[in-house]
Amino acid sequence: MAEEKVLTDKQIRTARYAKAMGHPVRMYVLDLLSNQSCCYSGDLSDELPIAKSTLSQHLKELKDAGLIQGEIEAPRVKYCINKENWQEAQHLFREFLKI
Repeated sequence: MAEEKVLTDKQIRTARYAKAMGHPVRMYVLDLLSNQSCCYSGDLSDELPIAKSTLSQHLKELKDAGLIQGEIEAPRVKYCINKENWQEAQHLFREFLKI
């Protein structure tokens, strides 16, 4: 008997985006970056009352999910929304929520 694929690629991508968005700090970062072109990690650490290492972990999770992209401008890192994946995430969530 052949195994049927139960999960669709859409479900897997939607879940990955949802997991990355599953923390208030990450939602803050996404909200901030979706309303401006880019932001430096140092500016974020000045605004958020969390350790830089914790912020770095949150940024890594968002970057690994493809929702943001980082560009090194020594000694800082500039983060921006990954517009293509951000649009895909919006589409997938709208489709899933039927809105």
